Amino acid sequence: MTEGSASAESGAVTVSIVRHVAPEHAAEMIAWVRAGSSLAERNPGFLGAGWVRPGVASDEWHMLYRFADRESLDAWESSSERAWWLGSAQGLVGESRLERRTGIEGWFDEPVERDVQDLRPSPAAPPRWKQAIVIWLTFFPLSLVLGLLLLSTGIHFNVLVRTLITTLVATPIMTYGLLPWMTKRFEWFLKPKAD
Repeated sequence: MTEGSASAESGAVTVSIVRHVAPEHAAEMIAWVRAGSSLAERNPGFLGAGWVRPGVASDEWHMLYRFADRESLDAWESSSERAWWLGSAQGLVGESRLERRTGIEGWFDEPVERDVQDLRPSPAAPPRWKQAIVIWLTFFPLSLVLGLLLLSTGIHFNVLVRTLITTLVATPIMTYGLLPWMTKRFEWFLKPKAD
């Protein structure tokens, strides 16, 4: 099991796990996943869960669950209910990969698999044009500030060097700081509540 990066920023956290179960145990796996989702949804901050299989004969089960913040996720992951639930699948379920993600970081991409069952209905991904607006609202001011800082040094960089420096500095700031922060602030725009 390798664990992906988790942001220290507060905000919704999505956990992605690839689990392996022999195809002939699909019915037990479905019951086990539903039981886990039922336990998780009783915890404060639970936002939803679901699973995707690449095909009926596949032993891979791609699972997601989402909590409102890191504290809510930690409370669920350290709970006795979750420990009991995980223990109930010993010998049935294997885990090969676990990742935690926050903010925009690719969670808007739609799954390409065909065999999809959601344990809880989840909202549709926001339109790409809305994602583009939020990214631009983040990127433009950051680019402007970085450009002004480079100008203030008094050193005249050619366009290639200036772009290289700006993108090297802007990328981690955008990825780990500004985009998760902006995603949370613009949630009303990206995912408006249904009437």
